[in-house]
Amino acid sequence: MSIGRSIARALNRKFYSISVGGLTNIAEIKGHFRVNVSSTPGKMVQCLKTVGTANPLVLIDGVDKLGRQHARDLTSAVLDLLDPEQNAKFVDNYFFFPIDLSKVLFVCTADVVDNIPKDFLYRMELISIAGYVTDEKMHIARDYLEKSTREACGIKPEEVEVTDAAVLCLIEKYCHEAGVQNLQKHIEKIYHKIALQLGRQGVSYEPAIADKPGEALVRCAGELSKKDVTDFKTIQESEAIGTIEKVVIDISNLADFVGDPVFNAERIYDQTPIGVAMGLAWTAMGGSTLYIKATQIEQGEGKGALTLPGQLGDVMKGSAQLAHIVARSMLFKKEPDNRYFANSKLYLHVPLRATPMDEPSAGCTMITSLLSLAMKKLVKKDLAITGEFTLLGKILPIGWVKEKTIAARRNGVKTIIFPSANRRDFDELATNVKEGLDVHFVDDYNQIFDIAFGDDQETGK
Repeated sequence: MSIGRSIARALNRKFYSISVGGLTNIAEIKGHFRVNVSSTPGKMVQCLKTVGTANPLVLIDGVDKLGRQHARDLTSAVLDLLDPEQNAKFVDNYFFFPIDLSKVLFVCTADVVDNIPKDFLYRMELISIAGYVTDEKMHIARDYLEKSTREACGIKPEEVEVTDAAVLCLIEKYCHEAGVQNLQKHIEKIYHKIALQLGRQGVSYEPAIADKPGEALVRCAGELSKKDVTDFKTIQESEAIGTIEKVVIDISNLADFVGDPVFNAERIYDQTPIGVAMGLAWTAMGGSTLYIKATQIEQGEGKGALTLPGQLGDVMKGSAQLAHIVARSMLFKKEPDNRYFANSKLYLHVPLRATPMDEPSAGCTMITSLLSLAMKKLVKKDLAITGEFTLLGKILPIGWVKEKTIAARRNGVKTIIFPSANRRDFDELATNVKEGLDVHFVDDYNQIFDIAFGDDQETGK
């Protein structure tokens, strides 16, 4: 919603927001028929009445939730607002005369693009907003979230100190989302408990600070002026504040305020074992690393086959089967006498968090995992691979380059392999995101093979 307000402020337009995530009744959009005294106009008529202009900026929040509704009419009603061919003569059921909405600027938000009805996507210009990196979250937390929360709780800056290490721990171990909503909730939780702690300190010290203050003021009433009495109260308050112990939040006591860490380290292996390769994926929480693991479950003449987890979708299953074919072809070229794939029944494990991706991007990682098992070779240390492929081994572009790069940096990855078609996406990233990474852009899987299984790679014992 904040980005909608910013756009409206920049364009000098009035702002109005509509949340469609929980709507189930078409009358909320189209208006109620005037059949009883409780009938009301739809949300757009209410919007125009509230802002008082014909060209406001209207933020429609949660359009990806519309796909979950059983009533198709609700989607059609919202579509009437967005379609420029129809919204010039939008008819509200309450008034029954056309309303011109062609001057209204509509901005829609969604978390998952796949859940947006296709009819909406055809009429929209899609703008993907990448998540914040750690440095950006740190600045937002320090410059805005922490300051506003402290003022809302009535806490003075000299009464509390949250160290940089504590904020960094919050970002890395508690709040992996692309935005800062969850980070704000955790900061608010910290300051709420600090306010309670400071309040308890003040209550416990009050009796020692002023013993029977009413009697003291009565005795001095005849001797002190009103100004002197006010000064006396000020001195008492200042002494009380001075006795309150400053609260310091660091890594050692952070769990006392927000609980144990939610996210553990994604980096499982310092050096991936044989049959394991590290990939990069995108989830609703942002970028993450994942390990594709291949293992042998049966061996025998002519028993070559590949078994997949039942949770994989059709697209991912197709990608895994194709990876098995390309891996067999690659093994035949590199080691013609190696009959491992022909005589081994294999199981390919893909983590569950890799399945809700909007597009397959773990195909090259699957091939590398299978070849590592077949050749008994370790994959290069600190290497992460992302990219899809064709039957001939050509590498196809992927999405979410920034999120995957951030995930690689967060987990200590030193080398990343991206498709050549994504070079422009990587070049557009900020310097602090790319710093310290050895990135290779490839067009063919043979290039990935040379990087992952170089001459210096060890052979499993």
